[in-house]
Amino acid sequence: MSGTAFSYRSLTKTRSYRLMIILAVLLVLMFILSLRIGRVSISMSELGRIVSSWVFSNPTDPQLTGKEMVFTLVRLPRCLLAVLLGMGLSVSGAVYQGLFRNPLVSPDILGVSAGATFGAALGLLLPGSSFAMIQVLAFVFGLTAVCMALAIARVVAVRPVLVLVLAGLVVLSIFNSSITLLKYLSDPYNELPAIVFWIMGSISRAEWKDIYTAVPLICGGLLFVFLLRYKLNVLSLGDLQTKSIGLNPSIYRFLFISVSSVMVAVSVSTCGQICWVGLVIPHIARTLVGPNHEIMIPVTALIGGLFLLLADTVARTLTMAELPISVVTAFSGAPIFAYLLYRNRGSGWT
Repeated sequence: MSGTAFSYRSLTKTRSYRLMIILAVLLVLMFILSLRIGRVSISMSELGRIVSSWVFSNPTDPQLTGKEMVFTLVRLPRCLLAVLLGMGLSVSGAVYQGLFRNPLVSPDILGVSAGATFGAALGLLLPGSSFAMIQVLAFVFGLTAVCMALAIARVVAVRPVLVLVLAGLVVLSIFNSSITLLKYLSDPYNELPAIVFWIMGSISRAEWKDIYTAVPLICGGLLFVFLLRYKLNVLSLGDLQTKSIGLNPSIYRFLFISVSSVMVAVSVSTCGQICWVGLVIPHIARTLVGPNHEIMIPVTALIGGLFLLLADTVARTLTMAELPISVVTAFSGAPIFAYLLYRNRGSGWT
């Protein structure tokens, strides 16, 4: 029996690694395709020439041609940011679902997205606020929302997982009500449309400075989760099982929540709210490779980056006017989630 079980595990890992390679290849191909298509089409030969010239030239050089400027200042940072945010949001969703042992949990369960959106809306209303100030306020209030939820749960200190979810709902309600109040107080002709557009989400504002900000925070968070992903398997079993093997569930829960919340706050402060990614992508990965976080986390990251890159490409090429990216993720994520509900109806989502 032990030999059979070992062979089964080895076969499962082999299939999972093969799936990771396929997803990585698809991500690279989608990245190249996304760089090429858009309002300004770039052929493969032109793309190769632009990449070679871009590597050996100044990206802000005024001598660059129109297509080189489009590639350097628009397409490349936008595609990179879409992949980064997709990976960060999807892995954050997988972490939250593992910690709370609930497949319906998403990254905004503790009010991170609502807090960051409130900060952005506040920045849009403050006179003289720059886009950088709006991003800073969104990031700060996103983390503030998480701290509020953690503080409430610490004060109650009974059934920590359940209380943390309920505390998150309280914080979520507070910030959603505050966003509604800001909408009511805003100028309906200038400020209100800006708030609504931010809530809908868009990567159209992506710049290199956003990449420089997102790379250390999101890549650092992904590295942290990847290195400690095996501990998620233990935490998902409950506090009693975690303590029985010598781990402190409170400390690791705090670390995972903090790191995941930072990645979500970076996402919302950069491009607004993007729905369904953190909820649906972990389910897709769990369906493909099972609930083992050691394999599921890297698969989730690859699918998340691929999904959001594809969604952003559709958002900017489907119609003449660019669609909000949350519209694309919602229209695609909801049917996928419905299908997964049907497909896993007898598995108990374990």
